[in-house]
Amino acid sequence: MRHTPKTPPLSRRTLLRALGGGAVLGGLAGCGVPAAYVSPGDRAVADMSATDKRLTWANWPLYIDTDDEDSTKRPTLEAFEKKTGISVDYVEEINDNDEFFGKISPALMNHQQTGRDLIVISDWMCARFVRLGWVQEMDRASQPNVTKYLDPLLRSPAFDPGRKYTVPWQSGITGIAYDRRRLGREIRHVSDLWASDLKGRVTLLSGLDEAFALLMQGNGVDITKWKAADFDEVCDQVEKYVDNGQIRRFTGNDYTKDLVTGDVLACQAYSGDVIQLQADNPDIRFVVPEEGAELWSDSLMIPDRARHKANAERLIDYYYDPEVAAELAAWVNYVCPVPAAREVLAASKDEDTAVLAENPLIFPDDEMRKRLVIARDITSKERVEYAKRWNAIVGL
Repeated sequence: MRHTPKTPPLSRRTLLRALGGGAVLGGLAGCGVPAAYVSPGDRAVADMSATDKRLTWANWPLYIDTDDEDSTKRPTLEAFEKKTGISVDYVEEINDNDEFFGKISPALMNHQQTGRDLIVISDWMCARFVRLGWVQEMDRASQPNVTKYLDPLLRSPAFDPGRKYTVPWQSGITGIAYDRRRLGREIRHVSDLWASDLKGRVTLLSGLDEAFALLMQGNGVDITKWKAADFDEVCDQVEKYVDNGQIRRFTGNDYTKDLVTGDVLACQAYSGDVIQLQADNPDIRFVVPEEGAELWSDSLMIPDRARHKANAERLIDYYYDPEVAAELAAWVNYVCPVPAAREVLAASKDEDTAVLAENPLIFPDDEMRKRLVIARDITSKERVEYAKRWNAIVGL
């Protein structure tokens, strides 16, 4: 997950800290068929779902609806348990993609069970799992809601054509946030970040996977098929703006503090954060630049040798019921991967809930959707070289 708007800031790890060091991952997945690759025949074990009505689900903190009076209660999840008789052990144990990769990768590499039937991680990390063969293909015949309601924009990322192995949990947009009152003008382009009146008042995201796509789009690059030269151009530009003091610093999701205090006037930002910030300061704006912005997801996956695969598939499909998706969207405020949930929210008798249906950062309008693109992921072979250069610029 890129971040969570209601959690404390998370430190950004270097991108190749998996398995205790990037060199190890590079050796595993850098050329040809990686040594840790698991063939399809070794991914499944006997499914106990028919007789064992339970599953274990690992997710990020504060990434599901909770009861206003009792935060230990999760209404949509409890409704699923009541409806199906399936008991869900819901574990909020994921705080960082790389950290979690390191936690469960030894089991997956050795064809062992992870103890989890369902996990949620960011799509750029999902790509690594898919390439390594560490997740199981889902049975879409048992997931009619996913088949019918999944947002067309999210249906076929480059790393998982047709979404055979992954299903978006929530999505978001990486764009630009700025304080309209303090800045005194609009921002419409990525290049606006380099204006002289913003010198020393701009931040970029520190994570390579989080930052690069938007900057490429500012250069007019089609991020579905970007090349090494496009990455080098971005690095050259960022180095220039670091050297001349245009860029104040690189951040994790702690950029929100700088924006609130006014130390920063414009920054790379996540759409979900800005919804939260606007509740206290309507002068904070979020813009999808005219050149476009990156649409990303945190996705559900069923890891190899999960013992309750059918139960997990049933849970995933439950959350793609528009009624359920609407209830979740009203709480988490990310881009909802179920556009049909918009009509459910719009029909709500609660004004605060109904207004969410008109928020383009939860349900992007047609004009915005034309500018949203899923970037092709960084391959394992590319990652070692690219991370080395990026981290040197950022200071990781």
